[in-house]
Order: sequence, then C-alpha cells, then structure tokens
Amino acid sequence: MPPTSPPAARATEEVERLRAAIAQTVGVPFYAAGAWPEAFADPSVRLADLPRITKSQLREHSPEGFLRDGLTVGSLLDRGLIEEESTSGTSGASVRVVFGRTWWAEQELRALRRNPFLDACFGERAGLRRAVLTTPGCSGVSCYNRWLNLEQRTLGDSRYVNQTRIPFTLGDDKLAVMADEVATWEPAFLDVDPVHGAWFALHCERHGRRFPSLRFILTSYEFTSVTHRAILERVFGVPVIDLYGSSESGHLLVESAGVMRPSPETALLESTAAEGVGELLVTTLTNPYLPLVRYEIGDYVEPVDGGYLVHGRRRDALRGPDGRPLTTRQADAAFAGVGGIAHYQLRQRPDGSAHLSLLPERAGDELVAARATLVGRLSRLLGAPVTAATVGLLTPEDSGKFRLTLRETA
Repeated sequence: MPPTSPPAARATEEVERLRAAIAQTVGVPFYAAGAWPEAFADPSVRLADLPRITKSQLREHSPEGFLRDGLTVGSLLDRGLIEEESTSGTSGASVRVVFGRTWWAEQELRALRRNPFLDACFGERAGLRRAVLTTPGCSGVSCYNRWLNLEQRTLGDSRYVNQTRIPFTLGDDKLAVMADEVATWEPAFLDVDPVHGAWFALHCERHGRRFPSLRFILTSYEFTSVTHRAILERVFGVPVIDLYGSSESGHLLVESAGVMRPSPETALLESTAAEGVGELLVTTLTNPYLPLVRYEIGDYVEPVDGGYLVHGRRRDALRGPDGRPLTTRQADAAFAGVGGIAHYQLRQRPDGSAHLSLLPERAGDELVAARATLVGRLSRLLGAPVTAATVGLLTPEDSGKFRLTLRETA
C-alpha cells in the first residue's frame, strides 16, 4: 500500500514521529548517558544525526535500562501491564524484552492491514483463526523440552501445532496428527516458519491433505527462500505473504505486490544505503517500555519504490567476488525455478569456495540435475568453486532457526 500523501506532508509526518520517538526517551536511564542527551537537545536534530543502538547495548541494558525512572519490571508485571519475553538470539545472545499486554496483537494487525488483501480478509475483525507451525520455544504455549496437550496449545484464535525443533525428524505418524489438528481447527491462515511450513506442506501433498478454510499463509520468523515459497504455493494454492519484524521492535514490514511495505505507525525505518543494499535501522514508536532509537536490528534491506526488499541477516551474508557482502536474498535467487529441494544450506569457506547441502523433497532423490544447475549458478555468483551433495538432515542453530547461507571463519 504505497503512501498517498504528498512529499511535504510525509516529511512533516516524519518529523512529528521523530519528536514522538524522542519524547518516549525522557526519564529513560539508557538515553541519559553517552552522546544521547546532547543529540536530543538540538531542536533541529534529524534522525540521521542521532547515535545508534547496537544489539550488544540492547542486550546489556534491556529491559531495566529502557524503563522510565520509577518503573520496574517486577512492579509492571504485578500490575498486569506488561509481558516479558526473550528474543531467539539468532543474531547473538538472547535479549530480554518487555511490551504492553495488548501491544503484540495490535502492532501485528497494523502491519498486516498494510496489505490490501489481508485488510479485506480481516475486515472488521481484530483476529482470524491461525494454525502456528514454527520453531517451538520454551513458553507457556509451546516448548520442545516437554510435550503439551492440545488444550494447552490452543490460545485464543491461535493453535500451536508444532512441538519439534527439527521438522525433518518427524515421522509420518506425527505429521498426520499435526494435519488432523489443523483440519479440526479450520484456520483462516497458517502462521509458519518457512522451513517448518514447507516440510509440513510436503507431508500434506504426499497424503492429499487439504484445508478448505485456508485463505492465505503468513511466513515469518526467518528468511523465506524461493524454495520454501514454491512448495507452500504449490501444495496449498493460496497466497504466501511474508511478514518481517522482531520481538524487540514489533512487526515492521508486510509483503504486498512483491514489495515489503512499512508499517509507519509502529516504527521509523532507515537503510544505511540510499541505493542498493544497506543495514536496517529501526526507531520504534509504540512500545513505551522499550523505546528504541536507530536500533541496528541486524538485517540487510534494499530500498525500493513503496518499501523495501529484505535481504536476510547481516551475519549470514557471504563474500562476493569483489569482496563485498553477498546477501542471503542474492544467493537464494539462484534457486528460482529449481525443483525437488525441500531445504538447503550454503556454507562458504574462508577461501571463498563453498559447499551446498541439499535436502530433497523425496528421500533418496540425488537431485542430479538440480545440483548441476546450482553449482554452475552459485560458482558464477561467488566467483569461486562450489561443490554440492544431498543430505538426509539439516539442523538449526541453538536459537531453533535455520541458516540458508553462512560464512565460515578461519
């Protein structure tokens, strides 16, 4: 949904949102130190003039350092005003975050409504039934350290279906139970980690399972490969829409017509590059318990007309032949149109060469043609030799998330 207001009006709105963001920092200990007070004191300060917050700073000071003077996590929890969570730790050690009890659902819905199709699906409703298949964390709803019954995994409009950290270890019997749970729930959409969602979809394809109530699939949690998207679209025949954000910042971008559209009420977004690929900086607007200014979220994005293209995590970028970063999105484009692959991982060695591990859709498929095609494409892209092999298992990081691309250190 591209902006409709004239440039002057948009500029005024940006200034007002920046002032609102700065106002949230008053009385917050983190912003009372370093270069922040002097920067905020300038009445004509621009967003680009302000310091940044690194992940290590957030990890060190969150959440207590971001609460206004006089507030404590304990007192806010006792009063039922906040929820406390921890990030997955995919881009570093886990971070404790806090937000208002209704904030998560509110900012998610704001983001989803930036997509006209999703806006029409929700209509006047604040929620739709969803079945969630993602990396299980240890919370009151889903935990891979213990098995929870169906009632414990059904919360409001959401049914948490998956309880296994590595989907490829699931047998057909367990996948059949998961499919039954989805069918009886009759969700309007699947809310999936793309790796978990694609593996579930392949089971449904093998056994002819369909869910007539499905209107769309929402992918988030990690980068959605063209491989995962192709499987989900082929099996379920509904729109696959990407949603991007983080536990500490909320949902920031939603896919619409091939572009990730920002949710301006939730955050101010910047790229460190005016053109091409840069790092995403986030200034939050709606969580007074964790106000972030120019937070280095750890992902690459590319500004385009109407929004951004998400390129994946900074730590997952490879090295191109010119020495510059080669993003997950750029590497993943080589997989377009190559079938038979359920999941993959491309590991680049310190000398620039790389090895590609391919997990086939069908056990025993050696993917001979796919391997030849991808070795050629990726060798040209990296400017270095690439080898490839099929595997029976790919494992996630400690966070539970998978890495499509990674660069080994010496």
